[in-house]
Amino acid sequence: MAQTSNAPIGIEMQRAHGIYLFDVQGKEYIDGISGFSVANIGHSHPKVVSAVQQQVSEYMHLIVYGEFIQQPQVAYAKLLTDYLPATLNCVYFTNSGTEATEGAMKLAKRITGRTKILAFHNAYHGSTQGALSIMGSEYWRNAYRPLLPEVYHLVYGSDAAIEAIDNQTACVVVEMVQAEAGIVSPMKEWLQALRAECAAKGVMLIADEIQSGFGRTGTLWAFEQSGIVPDILLLGKALGGGMPLGAFIADRTHMQLLTHDPVLGHITTFGGHPVSCAAGKAAFEVLLDQQFIPAVKEKENFLKNYLQHPAIKAIRSAGLWMAVEFGNFETNQKVIHQCIQHGLITDWFLFRPQAMRIAPPLCIQKKELKKISGIILQSIIDTGVE
Repeated sequence: MAQTSNAPIGIEMQRAHGIYLFDVQGKEYIDGISGFSVANIGHSHPKVVSAVQQQVSEYMHLIVYGEFIQQPQVAYAKLLTDYLPATLNCVYFTNSGTEATEGAMKLAKRITGRTKILAFHNAYHGSTQGALSIMGSEYWRNAYRPLLPEVYHLVYGSDAAIEAIDNQTACVVVEMVQAEAGIVSPMKEWLQALRAECAAKGVMLIADEIQSGFGRTGTLWAFEQSGIVPDILLLGKALGGGMPLGAFIADRTHMQLLTHDPVLGHITTFGGHPVSCAAGKAAFEVLLDQQFIPAVKEKENFLKNYLQHPAIKAIRSAGLWMAVEFGNFETNQKVIHQCIQHGLITDWFLFRPQAMRIAPPLCIQKKELKKISGIILQSIIDTGVE
């Protein structure tokens, strides 16, 4: 197995259920990050498992995406668009969030006939070459240059970002909440101004909800909280219910441009795999049926009230998605290590390494949130941080 870290967590897991993971020795861990926001409804939900088993028994891969009518794809696309604004009515399924980013950038260039892309410092949209080009940190980009030309990075939430939108811009790619910056939310007025300027200049506004989607922030889609509608929406992570799946979603009139000049303007072999679509649809139905989302804000406040310690310098949150900030990276690493020892899986943020990530499955209960806070506070005590 290739490794991208010289110090992986290295625990061999045997099974997962609900909010819990179990290693080969039978030790129980709370999944405090939901597999990086994938397991929104928890692990191994019986309805998702059943949907996967049923689809596997019928068929798996058949042919390159888009050539056959595959009911799991159609049914899931219909369900998603039922819960989206009218102009977000056509779904292109990919294998992952970063592939959704790639497809959306291509689509924006095709729609506008332009090549200039605006992105933001401390933004994360994936790790492939195109997505890396719009990643908001030169530390992560530099080793892989040359990357895409005509990409410009601006300050998230700034007036200068609005002013930079011009008639040569193809798209602005923006997270509704900056994830790897350590849960940074903009003013809704800024997002509204961004939306208005994009519309005025004929620029595609691409909203990245790969991590913030599916109720993580307290509404089904985070863009709802600012009252805007993007031209293209990026989804991933929780989209597949634990299976690999991403999507970019736009208006059908725009998506049709990928069918000609050139034909097959964007293709994928495994994107929208029927098993992934079956799992994702089942998970989305559970999310809606179980009414997890209305309780997110209350759970957010409940957890924040317990996380009180002088070593915690700040807490930023957007629903059940928190950055618990310490004085430096070394302190954060020590606390994270202790949390894992005490049975809580957590991690740090790419662009804010001094902050701990807390993003448990939305099905978590208050007594389990209290247990999480207790483990974090005990871990701080164990490390001797003041």
